[in-house]
Amino acid sequence: MPFRHRNPGIRPRLTFGLRLDRAARAGFPATCTVLTMLLTQVPFGIPGQAVMLPAVTLVCVWFWSLFRPAAMPPAAVFGIGLLLDLLGYMPLGVGVLVLLLAHGIARRGRRFLSQQGFAMNWLAFVPVGAGAALLSWALVVALTIRLLSPGMALFQAVLTVALYPVLAIPLAWAHRAVPEADAA
Repeated sequence: MPFRHRNPGIRPRLTFGLRLDRAARAGFPATCTVLTMLLTQVPFGIPGQAVMLPAVTLVCVWFWSLFRPAAMPPAAVFGIGLLLDLLGYMPLGVGVLVLLLAHGIARRGRRFLSQQGFAMNWLAFVPVGAGAALLSWALVVALTIRLLSPGMALFQAVLTVALYPVLAIPLAWAHRAVPEADAA
C-alpha cells in the first residue's frame, strides 16, 4: 500500500529514487553515529583514544534521540549499543543497556529539552553522562567479577560531559543541513 499523506493535494509518485532518499534521510542519525564510532577507532595516536568510544556514542545517541526521535528508534539504539560492546571490548549488554536507558531519558524529556537552548541541553546531559559512566563501571565490575578503579568511571564521566559541546555543534549543523524524511 503506498504512503498516504494526511493533507489533501497533489503528491509526487513514490518512485524508487524518492523512496531511497527518504530511507537515507531516516537512517542518517544512526549512520552518523556509527561512522563517528568507527572514527574513534582509527589509530590517530591520541593517548587514551579508546576511552572516547563510549563517550562519543552516548553523546550522539542523546543528541539524535532528542532532536530526531523517529529516526533513532530503540532498535537502532540496540544495534549501536551492540556495536559499542563489540568495539569497546565490554561484556555484551553493558553498552546496550546504558544507551537504551539514555535514549529513554532523552525521549522522555524531549518535549521540554528540544525547545531549550544549548546550555540547558548540556546541563540535562551532565547527570546522564555521569550516570552512564557509573552504571557502565558497575556493570563491568559485576560481570567480570574484578574490582576496577572507580577513577576510570570518573574520567569517563568527565570526558563524556566535556565532549558534548564538541560534538553537539557539528551534529546540530548536520541536523539542520539534512531535513527529515517527511519534510523533504
